[in-house]
Amino acid sequence: MPATPPTPAGSGSRTARHGAARFEDWVHDLRSRWARRRGHVPTIIPYTGYGSTEWARVLCRVLLSRPVDADSSEARESSGEHGIRGWRSFTSVPVGDVPVEIEVGGQRIEVLADRGGVVDSKVPVQLAPGWHTATLRTDGSAPVEAPIHVLRPDATFGIISDVDDTVMVTALPRPLVAAWNTFVVDEHARIPTPGMAVLYERLVREHPGTPVIYLSTGAWNVAPTLTRFLSRNLYPAGPLLLTDWGPTHDRWFRSGRLHKQENLRRLAEEFPDIRWLLVGDDGQHDEDLYATFASEHPDRVAAVAIRRLSTGEAVLAGGRSKLDEHAYEVPWVSAGDGSTLADQLTEAGLLGGAAAESDDVRPDSV
Repeated sequence: MPATPPTPAGSGSRTARHGAARFEDWVHDLRSRWARRRGHVPTIIPYTGYGSTEWARVLCRVLLSRPVDADSSEARESSGEHGIRGWRSFTSVPVGDVPVEIEVGGQRIEVLADRGGVVDSKVPVQLAPGWHTATLRTDGSAPVEAPIHVLRPDATFGIISDVDDTVMVTALPRPLVAAWNTFVVDEHARIPTPGMAVLYERLVREHPGTPVIYLSTGAWNVAPTLTRFLSRNLYPAGPLLLTDWGPTHDRWFRSGRLHKQENLRRLAEEFPDIRWLLVGDDGQHDEDLYATFASEHPDRVAAVAIRRLSTGEAVLAGGRSKLDEHAYEVPWVSAGDGSTLADQLTEAGLLGGAAAESDDVRPDSV
């Protein structure tokens, strides 16, 4: 199928932008010219997407990086992680308003990355349930593949999970979490939350075809590192829905809360037959966000599971939210670890009996 004209993947227009956004664009332009003079080329960083049997949500980011010899040790170390790791993911220059070709399921379209280099596009395509790959290309970049999880049409249960302090113990003040995780700590040194990986795996086996979506306010820059952490600690594979730092076209800073709200509502609209288990922590925002969503869409929420932070973690997180968990129509459980949450979810009817084998095959690297 011939490529269609490029369509915007985000706020690609440079009109009516906030002054901070215009300044950021100017800085990016300077850095881009400097990087290209040093021989840096566009590099696509693919992220895991998801979809139905009629469409696929494809996610990636375009950055400038120095070319790597395919036979070098650095290339071998970066295989499957797409050549930009750790602190380089924050210092690499995003390439905005560049055309990116997406090929999936025999369909081919061309879209424009947004001003931060991010592509978030919904591609109409017929795909069978299970795992697929989309091939992504841009001028001057080698093609890469992005995993796509196509949900089963009969799926009625799914998991939406926070990341920091939910599946991974950070034990740092929230403003420092991303910087520490990116610039200092390797994924081998990150600490998984006790019992959470086992809980998710039990839920996936109990409900065959369960999608697991990790919704976080973290930056796209840390997606490859978080993906390696989740895989290494045996969490079920699934898309990471992150955000981009910095100013937007109409405000100084992106709102992490709004990012989560919009994606929760989007998932409810895209999969109206799925009831979601919403998993988060009590460090200020998740409980309030999930309570609002449950009030708006009580028929889309199977239960809310909240990991209670320790006293020290709560202090570093800036305090706890103070909601009455008994005030909501949906089952609401809370505990400090995944094992106790599993016991409570068993009492709520979401777990119990012999675990069923899932029909979905976990990809080697997602």
